[in-house]
Amino acid sequence: MTEGNFVDYVKIYVASGNGGKGSAHLHREKYIAKGGPDGGDGGRGGHVILRGNSNLWTLYHLKFKKHIRAGHGGHGSSSRSTGADGEDAYIDVPLGTVVRDTETNQVIFEITEDKEEKIIVQGGKGGLGNWHFKSATNQTPRYAQPGLPLEEKYITLELKVLADVGLVGFPNAGKSTLLSVITSAKPKIADYEFTTLKPNLGIVEYRDFQTFVMADIPGIIEGAAEGKGLGHYFLRHIERNSVLLFLIPADADDIKKQYDILLDELRRYNPEMLDKERLIAISKSDMLDEELKGELKAELDNALPIPYLFISSVAHQGIQSLKDTLWKILND
Repeated sequence: MTEGNFVDYVKIYVASGNGGKGSAHLHREKYIAKGGPDGGDGGRGGHVILRGNSNLWTLYHLKFKKHIRAGHGGHGSSSRSTGADGEDAYIDVPLGTVVRDTETNQVIFEITEDKEEKIIVQGGKGGLGNWHFKSATNQTPRYAQPGLPLEEKYITLELKVLADVGLVGFPNAGKSTLLSVITSAKPKIADYEFTTLKPNLGIVEYRDFQTFVMADIPGIIEGAAEGKGLGHYFLRHIERNSVLLFLIPADADDIKKQYDILLDELRRYNPEMLDKERLIAISKSDMLDEELKGELKAELDNALPIPYLFISSVAHQGIQSLKDTLWKILND
């Protein structure tokens, strides 16, 4: 999937249908001079319904479809005939889509299951025909109810990628390279910062045909929670990951400091992220000889509060150990 096709945030206008009018018809037939009221009810207006679709991965199909309207209910007619219900409008969305009211920013609901359906705006109720209002003292009512009006609102759809492992790191930490080595994904890789502009997903193949999903998001920089860099647009994708894999290059000036900065950005965005399982991978470790690696290990054993591994995506060092550790964390 190209970067331009990954759409995870759209605002759209939705409107249900008006309810149909009830009929005020009076029955007329040969040899029946005063048949009485027989006006039928109006049909209900169509709903706008969001439906989960496991075959969709982005909101790209809604990028250029900003107005969605359901059909209006039909009017009632003679012989107590009810008007037709308005046609419902369905919006298919990928799993993990959060729906917000654009004006209030309140979360309305979330779609998490395939074929799950939830009504976002309800169609107007059809009006009652005049036959409902006849009585002993009002035998020929010449009035009926109008249908209820439609509902309309602007909604915001946000996609939060559903992945088991999320890669967290500064730009150029080697996240895309690791994803390309450990999965079949083919993210863009280059020797400059912010090469990754959109999240990438890959499926990691483990032993005995078992798999788990890994997500790579654009690099986070200090101040991302306040809107600096690109990563702040995609921090919400990390909320759905079971395990956070912090990737820090072996040539970093201070590995512990980089970890603290990344962790602080996640905390400032959403403190609940600190409850997730965490693991550190020291990338590009093929640049270290055994002596340097031993010195660094002695330093990190005291400095880092969570487990860490040395890996090299280019040299394929420590990749299987990384898979084993992630699988163990995911299944514990």
